[in-house]
Amino acid sequence: MYFKSNEKVIGKENFNTAVGSTRRDFLVGTVAAGTAAGATYFGYSKLTGDPVKVGFIGTGDEGSVLLTQHPPEFMDIVAIADLREANRKRAFDGDGNEHRIGLVKKLGPGCKQRIKVYNDHRELLKDPEIEAVVIAVPLSQHAPITIDALKAGKHVLCEKLMAHNITECKEMIRVAKEYNKLLAVGHQRHYSVLYDNANHIVQQGLLGEIKFIRAQWHRNNSFPGRDSWRNKINPVEAAELEGRLQEYGYEDMEHLVNWRLFNSTGGGLMAELGSHQLDACSIFLGKVHPLAVHGYGGRNFYGVKGVGSLDKQKDDREIDDHVYVTFEFPGPNYAEDKNDIVIVTYSSINTNRFEPYGESVFGSRGTMYINMEQEALLFKEASPTTGGGGPEQRLYVLSGNTGGPVLDASESLAPSASASIANAALEKVSRGYTEEMEHFCYCIRNNINASPKEGGLKCNGTVAMADAIMALTANLAMKHKKRIEFKPEWFDPENPAVPEKDPQIVG
Repeated sequence: MYFKSNEKVIGKENFNTAVGSTRRDFLVGTVAAGTAAGATYFGYSKLTGDPVKVGFIGTGDEGSVLLTQHPPEFMDIVAIADLREANRKRAFDGDGNEHRIGLVKKLGPGCKQRIKVYNDHRELLKDPEIEAVVIAVPLSQHAPITIDALKAGKHVLCEKLMAHNITECKEMIRVAKEYNKLLAVGHQRHYSVLYDNANHIVQQGLLGEIKFIRAQWHRNNSFPGRDSWRNKINPVEAAELEGRLQEYGYEDMEHLVNWRLFNSTGGGLMAELGSHQLDACSIFLGKVHPLAVHGYGGRNFYGVKGVGSLDKQKDDREIDDHVYVTFEFPGPNYAEDKNDIVIVTYSSINTNRFEPYGESVFGSRGTMYINMEQEALLFKEASPTTGGGGPEQRLYVLSGNTGGPVLDASESLAPSASASIANAALEKVSRGYTEEMEHFCYCIRNNINASPKEGGLKCNGTVAMADAIMALTANLAMKHKKRIEFKPEWFDPENPAVPEKDPQIVG
């Protein structure tokens, strides 16, 4: 969604005003707590006792981000494991990216002597010192390695998407329960203060009745050398791993290094990008399960030879490079009236990034836009009687006839005091990586294996499986070119029914 610079300023101040007006006392406490506000904000205390001893399995792109964001007060990294020497080196030295600075810069040069290094995750899992593992490997190996780790007596934080299929998701949940270990999955928006405040505004009813949410993740990989999912294979590294890849679940070096591009190792745009945003949309709608999905996906760019002036060769990837899906969610009164439907659309493309990524929530009284996990903008709908709305209108919050908060237009050109309070708090938040690892360790140290509502992991196996069901069923809808209705039994971890084996879909 495109905004003028002044409209962005007003939208951010409107959001902060709404947050500050409805959560003022809470936010004052959060600001007073300082920058390390994760525990204060989400209601868990600082860790008592020693940090949890953790091993990292997978130190590639996402694993290196998690290493950079890990909280040393809660988590003591004692070992890393990765098949690839380049990734093991990057874990310590970084790669020049501010989000992947490396352990040496974060912990000091002594960490190279202290942290054990394995080229086989199975050796790491034998280490009795390790209490828990963080798994950030290619998607097809999430379930096998998670299950091995649980059976080895380790708690697990596995990166998203939870697994390559829902059968694997249910097996992961079953094994975690059998071995009485925690299973967390890295949909970090559950631990984002920005998204939590955005969801607070939605749940307060400030946007009115929500009937439509639009989410997108758009990139432009059309320029030569721009494709972040296509990496060159190092021949020396390939020679070192020759003959070993099959035992770790990879057909060849191409499927290890560029795993996101192939159906046997990845889950495409819906798994890697869309799952995050459908998770956010589901949070805004009260974490309800969707009713149905349909859509279109295709290799509209990489599957065509000679696009425009590029004259490129056809790419061998199997995943779609453009996806467009529509989800139907139940509204708050769906049980009484089946017409109460909320539509969520999602698109991910590879040929234009004018609107990079975010979620737009359209309500009958206001519109909220979350931009790249960094900022939230809020605008009021113009009233037919008093006007006062749109992207250039400041707003304030007052009590409505029912006692609940409502938006109204403000004549003032300056942000309110409550906006300043909220802004001070929101400047101190992260994307949620640190907070999810903090809470994971807190739950381990305090032996908390409860539901999210009871203070347990916010994204446990059951919650994460629902996100996987949305993403992977969307893939099935695009593949089979049909509208698919979601079945309640798919979301039940103890029921063997899964979408990828449903005869109405694949039969």
